[in-house]
Amino acid sequence: MSEICVFCRIVAGEIPAVKLFEDDTVLAFLDIAPINKGHILIIPKAHFVSLTSVPPEIAGRLMSVASVLGKAVTRAVGADGFNLILANGSVAGQVVPHVHLHLVPRFPADGVVIPARTVKYDSDAEKEKIAAEIRRRAGGSVE
Repeated sequence: MSEICVFCRIVAGEIPAVKLFEDDTVLAFLDIAPINKGHILIIPKAHFVSLTSVPPEIAGRLMSVASVLGKAVTRAVGADGFNLILANGSVAGQVVPHVHLHLVPRFPADGVVIPARTVKYDSDAEKEKIAAEIRRRAGGSVE
């Protein structure tokens, strides 16, 4: 029997959380290890490990809740903006194996550094080849 993930336990009410929003699909609560005060986690109530397995209507709901809570937290804590961060897979920094969107209020001198390393394509041809492969693998499913 596999262990139930920490976010599923929060959804089930087994672990307390400071809830900010809840409906049949989504739960939003304050992060217990915030990057900045007001840091929110927005999760689907159903267990999905990867964003690629989340149905489009649930992914859309995560974003619509993020939009409303982003405006609210910005005003509540006096932030100048916010970041939305979703790490998909351990290599991307995902620690809890349950899809979750971080909504992090931002301040001018908060010292938070979002990774910004960039790379260059070897040529326009390489860029076009990669773009064509992405489009092919999406199979017209992005509308």
